[in-house]
Amino acid sequence: MTPSQRIINCIHTALPKSAKTVGWLLKIIVPVSFTVTLLQYWGFIGYLSIYLRPLFSLIGLPGEASIVFISSIFLSLYAPIAIIATLPLDMREITILAIMCLISHNMVAETAIQKKAGSHPFVIITLRLLASLGMAFIFNKILPADMGSKIINEQAQHFSGILPMLTNWMIGTGWLALKISLIVTGLMILQNILKEFNVINWLTKIFSPLLKIMGLSADCTFLWLVGQILGLTYGAAVTLDELDKKSISPRNAQLLNLHIAVNHSLLEDTLLFVAIGVPAGWIIGSRFLLATVMVWIARLVRRSSVSTLFYHHY
Repeated sequence: MTPSQRIINCIHTALPKSAKTVGWLLKIIVPVSFTVTLLQYWGFIGYLSIYLRPLFSLIGLPGEASIVFISSIFLSLYAPIAIIATLPLDMREITILAIMCLISHNMVAETAIQKKAGSHPFVIITLRLLASLGMAFIFNKILPADMGSKIINEQAQHFSGILPMLTNWMIGTGWLALKISLIVTGLMILQNILKEFNVINWLTKIFSPLLKIMGLSADCTFLWLVGQILGLTYGAAVTLDELDKKSISPRNAQLLNLHIAVNHSLLEDTLLFVAIGVPAGWIIGSRFLLATVMVWIARLVRRSSVSTLFYHHY
């Protein structure tokens, strides 16, 4: 076949799989987003944050900052960043919140996706929460006392009734569904093309030394790159396809899941916080180091009696 025919064949092969994956992702993301939007509107999340104030005082944050972290657990990073802009926080406090949100954002939907890709949901949630709080505690100890002034406050978004709120949610969800459809379809097509023309083998040779340092196998290279560039949701979606094809072993997929659980979307998510003044070095380097340590710990205990805690067996 000619190169153009091979590309067309890659597209035809990818479309059915991408449609199935998009539908599955939206079945998880849309209900979670809708539920949390209602809980925010009714004030439940704000009420819950009251009980976290003593804990947040231990990591150098005021009580009202807890609502940022709670929102991040259930939603994408756009929601907590919008809330940050309405609070009187200095850059040191925002940096601590940034590392917490980067590790634990959108955790409910992402954990459901990672469970499908082979990871134990209880352990993933526990690890991400403990990692968020642990990194916040460390940041509170080592960050410089003066990292800059407060950012300019913006007005929080308020709705006159439930109908305007639901309208706003539907518009946002519609754009999100379109984004997911385009990205997942594009990724599936790209994945097929890279395999068809043996580009993945070339990428593997380049990045395999780095993945070896992080405790990951070479067959995780493309999936790791997807997770770093586009995020956990899209990375897990491609991982599912690789598992179906048996291109990656369940064990290696689970170790990759562990890594990208705390270190993913290096591009978009990092830039969102850099845009409001958070130093990139603190939130990039710390996540790489944390993810690497977690993977090596998992590798060390995988043969022990506690190894089943890390893995959700098929």
